[in-house]
Parts: sequence; C-alpha cells; structure tokens
Amino acid sequence: MKKEKLLELKNISAGYGNANIVHDISLVISVGEIVALMGPNGAGKSTILKAIFGLIRHTGNVFYEEQKIHPAPDMLVKMGVAYVPQGRRVFNNLTVEENLEIGGFSLNDKVECSKRVRDLFHLFPVLSEKRKKYAGSLSGGQQQLLSIARGLMTKPKLLLLDEPTLGLSPKVVKEIFQIIKTINENQKTAIIVVEHNLHSLLPITHRAYVLAHGKIVASDTGPAIAKSDILERVFMGII
Repeated sequence: MKKEKLLELKNISAGYGNANIVHDISLVISVGEIVALMGPNGAGKSTILKAIFGLIRHTGNVFYEEQKIHPAPDMLVKMGVAYVPQGRRVFNNLTVEENLEIGGFSLNDKVECSKRVRDLFHLFPVLSEKRKKYAGSLSGGQQQLLSIARGLMTKPKLLLLDEPTLGLSPKVVKEIFQIIKTINENQKTAIIVVEHNLHSLLPITHRAYVLAHGKIVASDTGPAIAKSDILERVFMGII
C-alpha cells in the first residue's frame, strides 16, 4: 500500500547570502516515516531542514499535504511542523516545566497545555523527576531531551531534528534513539533526522537520503543504505 505524502521538496536550492549550499534537491517524506539525512560536514543536511522550516531563502517548490506552500516558521507550527535545532537550546533560567509550557504557548489552552506536559513527563521520566529544576542545571543529555520534548508540545505531524545526539554519551544516544522510535510508533509522527551517529540511526530509519557537496547522491531504505558502500565512499571523498 502506497503511503500518503506528507512533505515533498522539488528542485530545492538553498543557502546563505548569495551562495547556495544545496542544489536541486528533491525528496519525499510520507506520513509516519522516519527519514534520515546523511553525509559529511558541509554536505547541506542542516540547510535542508532550515529551508523546510522557512528559516533561509530557497528556490524550488515545497509541498505539504499535497499543497504548495511558502515556508514560514509561524505558519508551519500551525500546520503541524516542529523544528528542534542543534545545540540544546533551552531557557536556562526557567524550570523544566516552564520550558515545556513555552513549547505549548501557541495552544492558547491552559488545560490542554497542562495535559500535554503530563503526557510528556510520562514519556520522559527523567524530566518529570526534575520538573522544578532550572533547565540550566540539567546535564547535556537531559537538556537535549528537554529540547525534543518541548518540540512535541504541539503534537506535530512532522518533527525536524538537527543532530539530536551531538556530543552525548553512548548511553544517552541509545536513549534518544529509543525515544525517537517510540514517538514515531505511538504518535505516528513523521521525523526527519540529521544525524552523524549512523550506526544507531539506520536500523530505525524507513528511508535515508545521502548527500555530498549539496546534492543527493543516493536514497534507499535504512537497512539497504547500511549494507551498501555509499556512506564509506561519500565520507572518504570518493563521491
């Protein structure tokens, strides 16, 4: 059975200033898929996420639920897209609970916001234990979990994750990938992940796109990419 398209990029070029980082990118994310963007530093992975979320200029066409859109962050949040950037961006001087409440600000419903906070504390027990602690006092891994949890406050249809395990210990990396899998399975959330930890990501990935020099050079299922030599060739600079 063919899956329903959620997001489609057609011939997207994007970058900063007058320079394009990605060139003529076309890709599809279906409802409920985990999709990985892989490649060496500078390949354009994070640039694609920023173009999807309307944070940088682009040419080409973006389709969301079969409708052509002109991405802008406020519009995309209302349409069911959440973006968690690199860097564990939490509000250090607010508590864990207050950080989550800010993530639900657009709901305009205190009762629903409180319910979603409780649901997320169930999904993230370590955050529940520290709900009254300032976010700045958390470990790096806990701050990353808080960033992801805050992104889930709107119950997005599509979650964009940029390097969610960067700089974290193997134990925390394993925990984050298990949570990504749980979110996808339980909430049917489609997830696009930019990630360097390929060994942990590929087994849970429905589809992977491999980039080099701002272009897609391969796409297939996660297991098929893992069995091929494309990643080795890309990271060695052969492609």
